[in-house]
Amino acid sequence: MSPPTGVALWQHFTDLPDPRVERSRLHKLLDILALTICAVLAGADNWAEVERYGRRKYDWLKTFLALPNGIPSHDTIGRVFAVLDPAAFQRCFLSWVGAVAEASDGRIVAIDGKTLRRSFDTAAGRGALHLVSAWATENQLLLGQQAVDAKSNEITAIPELLRILDVTGAIVTIDAMGCQKEIATQIHQAGGAYVLALKENHEKLYHEVAQLFVDGLEDDFAGLEHRYHHTRDTNHGRTEDRHYHVVAVPDGLRAKHPGWEGLRSLGMVFSERQVGTAEATCETRFYLSSLPPKVKQFARAVRGHWGIENGLHWILDVSFREDDSRLRKDHGPENFALVRRLAASLLKNETTATSGVASKRKEAGWDNGYLLQVLAAVPK
Repeated sequence: MSPPTGVALWQHFTDLPDPRVERSRLHKLLDILALTICAVLAGADNWAEVERYGRRKYDWLKTFLALPNGIPSHDTIGRVFAVLDPAAFQRCFLSWVGAVAEASDGRIVAIDGKTLRRSFDTAAGRGALHLVSAWATENQLLLGQQAVDAKSNEITAIPELLRILDVTGAIVTIDAMGCQKEIATQIHQAGGAYVLALKENHEKLYHEVAQLFVDGLEDDFAGLEHRYHHTRDTNHGRTEDRHYHVVAVPDGLRAKHPGWEGLRSLGMVFSERQVGTAEATCETRFYLSSLPPKVKQFARAVRGHWGIENGLHWILDVSFREDDSRLRKDHGPENFALVRRLAASLLKNETTATSGVASKRKEAGWDNGYLLQVLAAVPK
């Protein structure tokens, strides 16, 4: 059967290897994938809900899916996703990303991890699944994900994720876990720039950078190439001031801490947040960067990194209830997580509706025409 008019998504999954024994294939793999993607967009959060959606929408789904033996059971859907190769599934997803998203210079690629809290399997001795994701802030689009066993393994997962990404001309932002010389080198040699959060896991370097900014604030950054930028955000009774400082890396500090390939600037962000009449809270963060000491570019990168929390992780928790998911079998949790992230990308890029993602999912469940609009959404 042909995909709905304007929906080119399916064609990128037609070559996905089917892991099932051929004689047991009562349902086409592409039908199961398309059904699941439609159902998740329309509000389904588990295999049983995918089946229920399929039964309610059978007549409409039949207009573009083969469904030779009707709607598969939730057990069948779950078994297929449990044995589906996550790497092959992601390659198909990345084929779609490459077709719809233009890789522009200066784009922000934010990398961060998230744990699926209820995906642990005590009986099988398996901990909760942790995923490291790459998110294109401006495009509101997942660029890839890498599964790890625990958050402490992000150091090994990030290089694996970077290998499947094209970061040429991009600004890659990573939190303190990914602030490693090897990762900085990998990004730099791949043609990207980096902004890495620096914390006390690099104790000596952290304290020297912190002291450099303390001294600079006291003597007006004498002898240093320095830039400053201030922003104020006011919303719903909350005011947040952010003070951005950037300096070129001093030769003495570079000599004491070799191995940070491409390192050109150091950044500091001091933020002060006031909510109503409550006491103000303050936070200071430091960064290593291969960007030149241009403070507005640095500020854009730092704010862009927060986009993965607000634009992806928060939505997965609130609109997709990911932390409540109890999927645990084999590759099922990782593959379903990719479907959620694909759905989040599509819903974020559908702009005819001004409501939030949760409301858009309801609309997609109610209105088949709107669901087709979401499926055809093209990242900005």
